[in-house]
Formats: sequence, C-alpha cells, structure tokens
Amino acid sequence: MKLKQSQWMMLVGVALLAGIFLMPIWQITLSAPQYPEPIGMNIWINKIVDMNPYDLKNINLMNHYVGMADIPERIPEMDYYSKVIYGMIGLGLFFAFFGKSFLHLTWLLLMVIIGMFGVYDFWYWEYTYGHNLDPHAAIKFLDEAGNLLTYQPPLIGEATILNFVATSWPHVGAYVLMASMTLVTLSYLKARKGH
Repeated sequence: MKLKQSQWMMLVGVALLAGIFLMPIWQITLSAPQYPEPIGMNIWINKIVDMNPYDLKNINLMNHYVGMADIPERIPEMDYYSKVIYGMIGLGLFFAFFGKSFLHLTWLLLMVIIGMFGVYDFWYWEYTYGHNLDPHAAIKFLDEAGNLLTYQPPLIGEATILNFVATSWPHVGAYVLMASMTLVTLSYLKARKGH
C-alpha cells in the first residue's frame, strides 16, 4: 500500500511526539542576590529534576521556612500523562494509515484538549503549591493589608517573589510537541486536498 504525502507527514508528526519523553517540557528558575547562578527545576512529562545538582533540595529547604510543601520528583498526574501520550501516539499512527482528513483533525482536537487540560493542571499545581502554606511555618511574610503572602510561580513568564525572580518557560520538549502538532496540522490540510 502506497502512502500519501499527508499520511507520511502525520506518521512523522505523531512519531515526533515521542520526543517529549527524552527532554524536559518546562523549566522554572529562581534568581536572587544570594544565588549568582539561578537555581531551578526541569519538568519532564514523567518527572521533575534538578536544573543543576541539588537544586530541588535547596529549593525545598528554602520553601520549608515559609511553610511551602516539598516539590516532589514526580506528581501522581505524571503517570496519567505518560499513558495518555503513549495512547495518542498509538492512535495517531493508527489514524495515519486511513488517510482521512477528519481523522487527522480528530487527533489534533484531542491533543488540543489534552494540552489545555495539562496547562490548567500545571497552573493548579503551582497555585496549590504557592497558596497552601503551613500556618506554623518558621517565617511569615505579610502584605500591606496584613494578609499572609503567597508564593505562586508564574505559569509562563517572570514574577518577583520576595527577593527572588521566578521564571517559567517552555523547554525543548514543549517545542517538540508544537512541531509535532504543526506537522499533523499540515498533514490535515494536505489530506483535505487528497494528497
């Protein structure tokens, strides 16, 4: 069976999705005068790791004093994320062999929904992490109104938290994901034309 150009493009685009298991998809860094070299974490689809050796340990030590929970090396959702991505790779490869544009579009829409849920879940994890503080923490910082400060890192971009500048940006894996979806979008457009 000879595959159309659109089918090959979808096969490559879907296969490219497997690359997000090989590299981090997000990075959060913290810079401060006492840390000339920023410290941070790289977030993969299935784990959270140090940006530099001992970064997570150092972040957790600092956060402990203001009542924040430890950052784990993985969160329970990561088990589901991995399975969902494996499922989407399998579904995409299966759909590619039919060469039907609506299947390309179906796969894309599912990925958009999954992506939106992933972004919301990431934001919610950050929100919970930065707002659920231990009321018995050794150090408490209050705002002008006397309310306990919260320490939520930005979803994307840069924010000042006490004397730290926190940044949160997509990493290589996120761009691989975008490349995968772009290729499948192009394959959909070609499939509509019968190519």
